[in-house]
Amino acid sequence: MDGQEERRVSDLASLIDPRLLDPAEELVTRSHLSDDDVAETVAVLEAMSAWRGVERAMSERSRRYMRLGDTDMRALRYLIAAQRQGVVATPGAIAAHLAISPAATTKLMDRLESGGHIRRRAHPDDRRSTAIDVTPETLRSARATVGRSHARRFEAVSQLSPADRAAVLRFFDALVSASDE
Repeated sequence: MDGQEERRVSDLASLIDPRLLDPAEELVTRSHLSDDDVAETVAVLEAMSAWRGVERAMSERSRRYMRLGDTDMRALRYLIAAQRQGVVATPGAIAAHLAISPAATTKLMDRLESGGHIRRRAHPDDRRSTAIDVTPETLRSARATVGRSHARRFEAVSQLSPADRAAVLRFFDALVSASDE
């Protein structure tokens, strides 16, 4: 590890390590933990922080590559999933999924259509509704960027033992529960 990388790691630890941030244990009680337990816990939190940074960078690269904003990318992911599962996607379903207004959905669909990412067509079962399809070009582009990245993540998780995957699931469930409180 070079000096610059050590400084980044050290800076990261100072943002996460309760021994530095909360020495009096006002928020994080850790007196029941060994020094190794605290260090390992901090290492997990550092790894999570590093992953979030990598994930943000990957997402930003994909958005730049496809020339889209975050909401546009979320809409396309939803549309691609619906299309692959044979579900007819409608503007109403997109609005509900993204929790945006009908007006914002119309603007979003206009943007995606003018960018060549989607096509509107008559709904096959409801004359009053519109169906939305992702263009073949956008499907290929998404597969080349986001799809490959997802495949690598899937491979990394699949390499874990069943016991390790169960531990990771318990960990994320605990984080979600802690965030809900």
